[in-house]
Amino acid sequence: MTNPAVNGYTTLDLIRDELSFIERVHPDIVSILIGVNDLVQGRTADEYRRSLTTIYDAASGLPVIAVSIPSWSYVPAAADFGGADHVDRLTVVFNEVARDQATGRGYTWVDIGAVSKSGVGTPGWIASDDLHPGDVQYAAWAETIWAAWPR
Repeated sequence: MTNPAVNGYTTLDLIRDELSFIERVHPDIVSILIGVNDLVQGRTADEYRRSLTTIYDAASGLPVIAVSIPSWSYVPAAADFGGADHVDRLTVVFNEVARDQATGRGYTWVDIGAVSKSGVGTPGWIASDDLHPGDVQYAAWAETIWAAWPR
């Protein structure tokens, strides 16, 4: 398993630094979850769409699990990014873009929105930075993604 993810990366960073992993590693399965940082750094939905087109096209011919941006408007740090309502609205728009791009290519789409809110208040659900998911939430995501994978 190779996980080239880097905290803070946008789709542009992924394209520049990580997309070549597909050719170098020759994966059996590719999972793609990217976009929160595009959203918080002020990229538009059209810019996000263009980047996703590049990313999703690079994975064509491989089994791909495209994963939604999680719901995160409930975290304390959401206030730093325009507040809960703003974060929710943008997350919905960006997820519509990602879903349309993924399903249009026949990729498996997994919406982790509901599961990302399902344990709010549970110890370990949010990381100590009051922004990122904690290990408990990541485990819940993994179960949801695994269950959706068509074997």
